[in-house]
Amino acid sequence: MITGLTLKNSIISGANNLSNRRAKVDELNVFPVPDGDTGTNMGMTIGAARTELLNLPDDCTVEKAAQVTASAMLRGARGNSGVISSLLFRGFSKALQGKKTADAKDLVQALEKGVEGAYKAVMKPTEGTMLTVARVASEEAAASGIADAVELWQLVCTAAQRALDNTPEQLPVLKKAGVVDAGGQGLVYIFEGMLSVFKDNHIIAADEAPEKSAKLSTSGAGKGVYTDDLMKVEDIKNGYCTQFLVNKNDGASSNKLRAFLESNGDSVVVIEDDEVINCHVHTADPGKIVSHALQYGYLTNFKIENMHEQFLSRQAQGEGLKKQAAAEAADTGNEFTYAAVDNDRAFGFVAVAAGEGLKAIFTDLGADAVVSGGQTMNPSTADIVAAVQSVPAKTVFVLPNNKNIIMAAEQAQGIADRTIVVLSTRTIPQGITAMLNFDPDASEYENATNMMQAADKVATGLVTFAARDSDFDGRKIKKGEILALENGKLVATGTDVTKVTYRLARSMCKKDTNFITVISGCDVSEEDAARTTELVQAKCPAGIEVTHLNGGQPVYYYIISVE
Repeated sequence: MITGLTLKNSIISGANNLSNRRAKVDELNVFPVPDGDTGTNMGMTIGAARTELLNLPDDCTVEKAAQVTASAMLRGARGNSGVISSLLFRGFSKALQGKKTADAKDLVQALEKGVEGAYKAVMKPTEGTMLTVARVASEEAAASGIADAVELWQLVCTAAQRALDNTPEQLPVLKKAGVVDAGGQGLVYIFEGMLSVFKDNHIIAADEAPEKSAKLSTSGAGKGVYTDDLMKVEDIKNGYCTQFLVNKNDGASSNKLRAFLESNGDSVVVIEDDEVINCHVHTADPGKIVSHALQYGYLTNFKIENMHEQFLSRQAQGEGLKKQAAAEAADTGNEFTYAAVDNDRAFGFVAVAAGEGLKAIFTDLGADAVVSGGQTMNPSTADIVAAVQSVPAKTVFVLPNNKNIIMAAEQAQGIADRTIVVLSTRTIPQGITAMLNFDPDASEYENATNMMQAADKVATGLVTFAARDSDFDGRKIKKGEILALENGKLVATGTDVTKVTYRLARSMCKKDTNFITVISGCDVSEEDAARTTELVQAKCPAGIEVTHLNGGQPVYYYIISVE
């Protein structure tokens, strides 16, 4: 039988085990650019839970230990691997509700719920990743019939390791690089750390102090992250936050559906692609909404939440969260002061960027808050929530500007006390272009659609360096070699930063190219940036306007935007 103390200590041990080995996990990154941060992201995510579990009384129940873990990991989630990790442990919180202790059957259910939630959160799950490792471990545990909790968790670790060893057979890119999946390896380390406590009551010690995440400053308004003292529960007219996916029938269009949602609720967000319509609405009658939506296709990924209950829960937790926010140091510098919603202000913006120049660019374009982060330094969900809560607007657009930050931003949608619309900007140029296409007179839906349509037309080039020797996609790459990437794909290597940059820019030009923006990083001098920009102008076809911006970003010598 697993007690609350045992579960608490096991998760602390799992966090420590991963933290001690996070550099090894980082090194499993397939691509040789300096962005192998899976171990760091997962370590900081579960590290947020470790910090809170250390303060939890030893007489806690398994329900309380699981709830504290899930809540802390949700807020501390960094990167896709961190978000998926948090979702797996949210399954523990759901399965252990109302329980003082847990047996083997409870652990099986916890794994099953975690895997179910993680798969639902990923639009197109890829096998051969940490999702597979978790799923295989869960399935083998469920099929085993083992009644002893310790013996069961030993099986979980063995099955997870076997699934991890098989990931190269499922993903050719892993096999070519000669590595296993990084997220899966991190998960195995967590499971093994937990087993150390389950089996021997031994907490694996941490080699270093726990990391801390930036939190909302309690100065100024004096409110915590999740409460608004000026708001009352009776102010919530449309009390059900309703979200679902419509898997479209042939010929189905979102326009009529959006009009129906807007006439029967507020905070409407409808995003459409070729296959699905993603719907979000605050309504007084979710049944009416769902029934009408069935006309457009079959529905999946339901989430209906009672906002009255959420508000009262947040209100009850507010004082504790304020103390926590004040107590935790902001190592990343992402501190924001809470601002109550101004009902006269419809829209606000939060962007993620690294580099003083890029921060200034987004601020000049209208961003209310800029979260420090990007490649190798993914901000947590809590960082993004804090930034959103500092913007006094009813709806806040969030621009992650990095594919590995999008999921963390999406997790913020269920935490903040105002509407968040995440624009799936994967690069800095996409984020800049999205901001330029905001129309203050357009609706939330129109802006979300138009801004992303404009962003998707932007090509992004990156010039960086190889973090290690590798053999990638048939190319032998040496540590320190200059790499040119076009829309995330390696297209050239070299030894001269300037030459690689103008050659990349020239290769990205198309017949309809009108603008090229060269954004220089912190490791590039003003003279080199000016010379490179001149060469880009000279080497690219006539008629293309080339401009230079000093972004000051780390990791990338140059970011190139082509439109």
